[in-house]
Order: sequence, then C-alpha cells, then structure tokens
Amino acid sequence: MPFERPKEKWRAAVNEVRIGATAAEGGTRSTTITVGGEATLPFLNFEAEAPHRPVIAMEVLDVAPTDWPTPLVDAFGDVFGDPAAWAHKCVEQFGADMICLRLQSAHPDAGNASPADCAATVKKVLETVSVPLILWGCGDRDKDNDLLPAISQAAAGERVCLGSAVHENYKTIAACALADGHVVIDEAPLDINIQKQVNILVTEMGVKTEDILIYQSTGGLGYGVEYAYTIMERTRLAALGGDKMLSMPMLAIVGSETWRAKESRLPEAEAPQWGKQDERAILWEAVTAEFFMQGGTDILVMWHPEAVRLVKESMLAYSAAAV
Repeated sequence: MPFERPKEKWRAAVNEVRIGATAAEGGTRSTTITVGGEATLPFLNFEAEAPHRPVIAMEVLDVAPTDWPTPLVDAFGDVFGDPAAWAHKCVEQFGADMICLRLQSAHPDAGNASPADCAATVKKVLETVSVPLILWGCGDRDKDNDLLPAISQAAAGERVCLGSAVHENYKTIAACALADGHVVIDEAPLDINIQKQVNILVTEMGVKTEDILIYQSTGGLGYGVEYAYTIMERTRLAALGGDKMLSMPMLAIVGSETWRAKESRLPEAEAPQWGKQDERAILWEAVTAEFFMQGGTDILVMWHPEAVRLVKESMLAYSAAAV
C-alpha cells in the first residue's frame, strides 16, 4: 500500500523582506538578502514553499570589549577596537551573510561617543564590506533618539536594518527608516501581544509590513530558550494562519545571550566537570541558534565563527533532508 505523506495546508505565508541595496538600487552592496516567504513550518519544504534559507549576521562592536571570554578573544582580539577590520574578518574569513554593527560606544557608560562619530564608523564599515548591514543602537533610549537619525542618514539608500523599535520610542526609528529607505526591527519582551502592538504602531507611522522584522527578546540555552522557542513558534503559526501583524520574518540575538551564561564563561580550571571551555561555549551558542532556527527564525545574530560554521552545516543538512 503506497504511503502518502500528510501535508498541512496553511492560509497565508510569512512576508518577504529584502535587505541591502545594490548600485542599481541606489546603494553600494554587492548583493541583497531576502528573508521570509515561508508558507509552512521550518524545514517542511515538502509541504509548501520556503524560498529563502535562514541567514547569519555576525555581530561587531564599535568599542573593544573588556570582558569577553578567551575563546572569543582568540577569534577576534586582533581586530578589537577596529570595527571595519572586525567586519571584514567576519565576512572574508568566516563567511558572514550580514554584519550586525552594534554602536555600543555611544552609551553614556561606554564612552558616550557622539552621533557624528558613530555615523563615521558606519560609513567606514559600509566602505569596507559589501554585505547588507544591521545597525543597532547603544541601548540607552535617550541616547538612541539622538544616535539613530545620524546613523540612518549615514547609511541612506543602503536599506540596512535599524534596531530596535520598542513601544517607548518607536517613532524615531520609524521616521528614520521612512526618510532613508531602511528596514525596521520591532522589539518586544517575549510577549506576542506586545509584539503585535509595536508592529501596529510602526505601521501606523507609515512603515510597510514588508519593511519590518520581528525581534522577540531571547534567552540562551538553559536560560529561557524553551520559552523563547514557544513564542517564536506561536508567532510563525499566527503568520501562517493569516495574522498580518505577526507575519514579519523573525530575528534572534544569539551570541550575546549565550556568551553571558556561566556555562560559556567559566574556564575549565574553575569547572573541570564541564569539559573544555572552548568546546562547551561554542556548542552553547550553536545549539541555541538551532533552537531558534527550528522555531522559525530567519536571521541569527551570532558571535563565534566555529558556532557559525556548525549552524551553517546544519542548515544545509536540514534543507537537503526536507526536500
């Protein structure tokens, strides 16, 4: 008796969002990236179309970190303090699909760099690498209100992703995206109702749904990853069910969440029962990324190049098995 594989039929699909702009489109990127478009759950390609694979953005800080564990220092210590060189290494040596530039130096507690200085950094990174960019503020809401217009204008026409729009100050980032032709990252604290509300507020400012990404605050392996996964899965199910205000592709911050965990940070001498720090910490990041990818995440923001390599290998394996 022949076996007929059961298939679920969904009402709708995830929006497609294009990131980056080539010279023909008014930018300087060598290529663009499109995420979203899935009409089924992750890697069930036999069921419906999933036209774009997940992508990995490697994160770059514009200020040299002082508390990174040894495995990260070994990978990036030679480019600390030079975000352009750091971005170049991520792209050329480690194969990053995108760069996520976090302008941490603007934070009042991390140097309080001026918006003009940060804009100059953005321009230098844009000149150094040709992949699409994510530009993230410093996390201080008041400072970001001054910072975001400057960095948005510095990247005008490049169709970067601006992070992140929250309920308290979404107007500034939405206005910047509209003025300079960028994509908005809408952020919510692992709450679908708040996420939907932020999405509605940003669209009411005039931002199109195909110019929005969703970022639900995440946790690393062992620190809330299961809850984050369920929120992502519920968001994907809502999109497939036809909820237009939850139909945007999802982004997850993986690197900073996993490398703050004690399981990643403690050296082997302090926790010999946990094994070698470099192996354990890299797996902590890679497994967290796997969770989020299975939950429907389209963009993974990661740190360690070996974790990136492992996740890229699994992407290929999943895609081959799902056909």
